[in-house]
Amino acid sequence: MSPKSFVMAGGGTGGHVLPALAVARELRARGHRVLFVGVRRGIEARLVPAENFPIEWIEISGLNRVGFRQTLATLAELPFSIWQASRILDRAAPAAVFSMGGYVAGPVLLAALGKRIPMVVMEPNAIPGFTHRHLARFVARALVSFPETALWFPEGRTLVTGLPIRREFFELSPKPLGDEITVLITGGSQGSRTLNRAAEESWPLWPQAGKSRVRLIHQTGSPMYQELAGRFRDSGMSGEIAEFIADMPAAFAQADIVVSRSGMGAVSELAAAGKPSILVPFPAASDQHQLKNAQAMQQAGAAVLVQDHELTGARLVEEVMRLAGDPGLMQTMSSAARAFAKPDAARNAADILEALAQPAAADVNIAPKNIDPTNINH
Repeated sequence: MSPKSFVMAGGGTGGHVLPALAVARELRARGHRVLFVGVRRGIEARLVPAENFPIEWIEISGLNRVGFRQTLATLAELPFSIWQASRILDRAAPAAVFSMGGYVAGPVLLAALGKRIPMVVMEPNAIPGFTHRHLARFVARALVSFPETALWFPEGRTLVTGLPIRREFFELSPKPLGDEITVLITGGSQGSRTLNRAAEESWPLWPQAGKSRVRLIHQTGSPMYQELAGRFRDSGMSGEIAEFIADMPAAFAQADIVVSRSGMGAVSELAAAGKPSILVPFPAASDQHQLKNAQAMQQAGAAVLVQDHELTGARLVEEVMRLAGDPGLMQTMSSAARAFAKPDAARNAADILEALAQPAAADVNIAPKNIDPTNINH
């Protein structure tokens, strides 16, 4: 088909930006133009330019799970942010808008709605987030990870595609277990206070834990990086500590075990890479979706679930050394994790966006040929 223009909406965190980048790469490889919309303080300000995609800015804050004063401030920003988004859409003239949700997506979707631009939303959680939940009846297509999410969207518009993950995760080779165990600890792009605290508590415990040497790769997030980085260097612990790991597939390649929160983005990356994991669900996640993700991985034999309030440095060391002491279990967990992988998610999303770019496409049922028809909500 002839080149089209598409706008990607959703920012603030890596969970919103990274899947959108995966879809954007697929669209660009097909010759299409892709423009991102974000906020300057979001992680998209770092990630999107690094991938050589253009990005334009709006000014908006969050509405969900914020205090009364912040709600009022955001509502006051909303008309201007919709106007900003409307101007961006006028210049870009997109064939469709793709949304990963979050507060950045709200003004863009509202502007697209007013201009009758088809909207494709990707909702990785079992229960949609605030933005997608409130605009569900207006979407042309909703791409989901759980069949039950279809109940929130109009009949006939939902496809189970999974979450797009960078192809580099799928291309990682299995890592033989050696004398040194590498543990990757990441609480996501924003970091996790619980994981950071447990990691620091673990530093003096590893030498007495077992025969295997342990090396840590730790992504702290911005808030705690400065206070942890110096102490990590002084601890004598083997490894590296970073505020943000830009090349996460390379970090996964080095890791034998990953300790992580259990958002759908993290779980999807673990599945694609086939990595054994220790999952610590964020207890305040909406509708306990992180707990449900971790439970599904644990029940499949792909992960160990540790509740947030249970994670200490001693528990972290105990679980890592238990896994490291059983190579057969590690291999079983790796295979179980890969069973969750959906390698065609980005391609399927791009197929749907291209199909909607055709005249009158929003009025027909669209499903890529490689999606199982039983996964389509009619």
